[in-house]
Amino acid sequence: MILRELIIRNRSYRRFHEDIPVAGETLRECVDCARLSASAANLQPLKYIISSTPETNARIFPNLAWAGYLRDWPGPSAGERPSAYIVILGNRKLSGFLEYDCGIAAQSILLAASEKGLGGCIIASVRRAEMKTVFSIPDDHEILVVIALGAPKEKVVIEAIEPAHGIIYWRDFEGVHHVPKRSLEEVIIG
Repeated sequence: MILRELIIRNRSYRRFHEDIPVAGETLRECVDCARLSASAANLQPLKYIISSTPETNARIFPNLAWAGYLRDWPGPSAGERPSAYIVILGNRKLSGFLEYDCGIAAQSILLAASEKGLGGCIIASVRRAEMKTVFSIPDDHEILVVIALGAPKEKVVIEAIEPAHGIIYWRDFEGVHHVPKRSLEEVIIG
């Protein structure tokens, strides 16, 4: 698959076929793609927690908040929750550029997952203190984001921005998730 197709297919999926497992080895392959990606000053300050068991997933899920624009939606219901997670941690003592490294790593993970037919969502709204306790994360590491992964159970479409919705993503009456994007002409200056 060519890169453009992977990028288009790589949407923020928030509903999954929870009963379709994601193998631990698949998660390791996704993290390996992140490991091989660029790192500011090559400091490599990121670490990862991978989860693909229902028991560990159940410890992660209650510490996440889903879809800020969908105010009446509390997140995926049982049966539609992710079947795997990758938690990205950063060590601020090693680098002041954690956000850059995290963005690069998260995109690499999601593209690798997309290539394998999986969907995912980067979640930054995390109950960090609770997660640090649950996983005994050392004090010198902070939780940057959690990536939810699984077999997508929803359709996500890209469309042009319309005045009625602006940039806010939304779901129609059939549950299709619409993601407005600015035009190429609008984002290129000069």
